[in-house]
Amino acid sequence: MKHSRTNRPILIGITKALILLLLPSVIFAQDPGREKTPISAPSLVPPPHQTSSEKTQAASQEETKPLYGYQGVLVETLDGKTVATQSANQTFNPASAIKLATALVALQTLGPQQRFATAVWTDGILDKTTGTLNGNLYLSGRDPSLHYEHAVMIARELNSLGIKKITGNLVVSPSFTMNFNSVARSSGEQLHNTLDSTLRSAEATKAWIYERTALGDQANLESVPSVAVMGEVTVDSVSPSAKLLLTQKSSRLVDILKVLLCYSNNFMAERIGETLGGPDAVRQHLINSLGIAPGDLRISSLSGLSLNRVTPQAMMKILRALRAELQKDHLSPGDVMPVAGIDPGTLRDRFTGLAWRGSVIAKTGTLARTDGGSSALVGQLKAANGEVLLFVIMNQGGNVWRFRENQDYLVMLIQNTRGGPKAFAYTPHALTMVLSDTESTFAADDEYGPKSKSEMNSP
Repeated sequence: MKHSRTNRPILIGITKALILLLLPSVIFAQDPGREKTPISAPSLVPPPHQTSSEKTQAASQEETKPLYGYQGVLVETLDGKTVATQSANQTFNPASAIKLATALVALQTLGPQQRFATAVWTDGILDKTTGTLNGNLYLSGRDPSLHYEHAVMIARELNSLGIKKITGNLVVSPSFTMNFNSVARSSGEQLHNTLDSTLRSAEATKAWIYERTALGDQANLESVPSVAVMGEVTVDSVSPSAKLLLTQKSSRLVDILKVLLCYSNNFMAERIGETLGGPDAVRQHLINSLGIAPGDLRISSLSGLSLNRVTPQAMMKILRALRAELQKDHLSPGDVMPVAGIDPGTLRDRFTGLAWRGSVIAKTGTLARTDGGSSALVGQLKAANGEVLLFVIMNQGGNVWRFRENQDYLVMLIQNTRGGPKAFAYTPHALTMVLSDTESTFAADDEYGPKSKSEMNSP
């Protein structure tokens, strides 16, 4: 179906606009500089078995206030047929929904099984009788998920090598980060205190105990890991004379992405984006691999905290490519994206009705002030008739809370035209446990203890 474009949107509220659901949609050009007008509803194509009157009855007749701003909508079947469209070729600010692009390129470039390594080195000599390492301790790596419990695990592994005290400095590489802190020195100071049980914060202790208890790892709760570093915290590269002690690897990339997208973690997105070459590299990768027109995608931030631009059509291509990439490894969108009403994070409190829980898997995007208020919801829904639809809804230039209500309403309206919602097959997992699937590998060196010992940190 072809739709006309006009620079003059229909002045009508959401409820009254529902009357137009059987008419062609009115697509208006986005012009952030002009006066905002009420948003009209996109046209909605009912399933073949449903009559027009049935579709009209599926719409709520509750009176609502007009919703002002700009809206882009694209809803498609899995085989590419259009179900709803509005301003699908106009650019909007996707906010944090751009993280789907970051996740896609990360999976295509690194692979879902990729683990980020943190290497521990020393230029010192171990006095096994006292457990004192006379020298410096070095840490290098770019793990975007390194947290308190992982630092305590490093202390435990050092203890297993017989190391209890470091006489020299704790030296972290310029790329080292911890607890989502982008400053290497500050991250190093947190690591310093977390390694030492006498300086360890209550939060760090709680994180360690919670993780070990949840994993049923009582053995590692019978002792308290601790390594005291007597020197200073400095930021520098690893000394050429240093020897590798151990390597701790993060959980898999697919697990990190699940946490990243559920909580919409900006730090993790930017950190992974740096590994991929930054915004320009990710944008060019998407343009080349998906055939996106350069004008349809502009990326200045891989977390969404900036003036990014994307059309609903381009975002749909990204969503489809993400699904296809996951399918290559027998994974599904629920393995990386939040499941509404079930997973913690941005979608915990949306689609929470008993019938709707688990029927939507999507990524949100919210910027309360940028572009006058920007909001997005991108993902997939399932209806009672068994149909799975892909959707992109982006709003700009208005109240983000009202935008969210409108997005949820449109998704539920589509489900209602197909008999109502139906939950996806999904088994939730505690996200803390997802990030506990780390690995430690010890270097083969008689001087420091175990040889080529590799173990999973989950029991």
